[in-house]
Amino acid sequence: MAFRKRFAPRRKFCRFCADKELPLNYKRADILRDFVTERGKIIARRITGTCAHHQRLLTREIKRARQMALLIYTATHDSSVKKKSMI
Repeated sequence: MAFRKRFAPRRKFCRFCADKELPLNYKRADILRDFVTERGKIIARRITGTCAHHQRLLTREIKRARQMALLIYTATHDSSVKKKSMI
């Protein structure tokens, strides 16, 4: 009895399947930033909860936004991060 789980973790769901009106394109960098870490890495679908179909679309749109300089590739490309040579 002492080893019972106290709560069940919240079920993850795909934001794009739940809200059909949510646009998924490279021009909406504010939405895409939720799926990218501070270092510029794309977050896995097992963590974000997106379905496989939308994760593939999301990855493509993030890469397009990087090409258009709307998102960063790595942390060193961010203007707020100071380089070692500047310190």
